[in-house]
Amino acid sequence: MQELNFKEYSFRFKNRENKPLIFDVIRKKFLVLTPEEWVRQHTLQYLIQELNIPQSLINVEKQIKVHDTIKRYDIVVYNSDGSLHIIVECKAPKVKITQSTFDQIARYNFALQSSFLMITNGLEHYFCRMDYEEQRYAFLENLPKYTLNNATN
Repeated sequence: MQELNFKEYSFRFKNRENKPLIFDVIRKKFLVLTPEEWVRQHTLQYLIQELNIPQSLINVEKQIKVHDTIKRYDIVVYNSDGSLHIIVECKAPKVKITQSTFDQIARYNFALQSSFLMITNGLEHYFCRMDYEEQRYAFLENLPKYTLNNATN
């Protein structure tokens, strides 16, 4: 698979019916190793290893209802009180991150009300803090590390 703009992480692989699979530590199963899944698995390791987010607060590929339509999100990180902390949108490395990518995650976030957003294609990463009073988002250099002090922010 393509080298990504993340630290080097250790993954479990296997083959089934001549298809490479990668183990997802959150969903606890092997998944077909697509370019987007490669990015998603690196992003999960980034959240767990670099931001110290407990695995129990991370959810992967779940459905949400946004304006009477069902959408899927890639990764959501919860606060310990159950509110949303981070929404992550993962794209394959060949997919350029454009304004429509930001629009997609913003639409999801109107229903979810997360504090932070992350968009990545594995090569480029964008981080935002939401400001609901001003109805805008501010770009950040990185997301904050998880601590018990900010677990409910």
